[in-house]
Amino acid sequence: MNIIPRKSLGQHWLNDQPTLQAIVDLAQLGADDTVLEIGPGLGNLTEKIIAQAKKTVAVELDEELVKKLQEKFKTPKIEIISQNILRFNLSDLPEGYKVVANIPYYLTSHLIRMLCESNRHFSRAVILVQKEIAQRITAEPGEMSILSITTQYYCGVNTDRVVPASYFSPSPKVDSQILILDFKNRPLYSDIDTGRYFRIIKAGFSQKRKTLQNSLSGGLKLEKSLVTNKLIEANINPSFRAQNLSLDDWHRLYLKLTPLLDNT
Repeated sequence: MNIIPRKSLGQHWLNDQPTLQAIVDLAQLGADDTVLEIGPGLGNLTEKIIAQAKKTVAVELDEELVKKLQEKFKTPKIEIISQNILRFNLSDLPEGYKVVANIPYYLTSHLIRMLCESNRHFSRAVILVQKEIAQRITAEPGEMSILSITTQYYCGVNTDRVVPASYFSPSPKVDSQILILDFKNRPLYSDIDTGRYFRIIKAGFSQKRKTLQNSLSGGLKLEKSLVTNKLIEANINPSFRAQNLSLDDWHRLYLKLTPLLDNT
């Protein structure tokens, strides 16, 4: 396809065949799988997905690319949809669908949260993301963020090979990395309300430079002394910042703070 990449859409097309094959192989596609491909671009990855999956749903925002893809792929095994992926209804996909994609960098955080928090669950996602984003998602306590907590709450998280910027056309300014997400069939914790759990977490991160006793007090509109006491009861240093806590730390804190939220 003789199409000039659009910078505004974050179009960087992967041409390296071994990397494309590795992405598909890591998805462990079977003859009964439905695959969501996000931003198929020129269809380089699409070709390999179609060869292994039962059906491919390719969602592409660029209307010119949609027309070219429709001309290129004349098979009932693919449905090409012209739409912003953030507006796509995941409920149209079967439970346990898979995601295989080279993600535009600017979409990554919103897209991962959308996939994880949807009521229609994927089974495995193999996505190529900015290396820095992959590192943020796989972070450990000390460098945690809402994105890493959300992803690790819902998914088993692994990374694979780093993909040099030179493998793309045009070359981005940074390297990429393959990220593998396996959706957890069972909730991480059986005794929590997910909405409240993340309400507490978001309050903790609402003022990143402040200590937990201050950010939680302000974010949850609770007396600072109450919050301090609950942090101590949960065996968490009140002077810690949100990025220092593990998912288990947040769970213990949730159990202590939830009774107080009933009054707010």
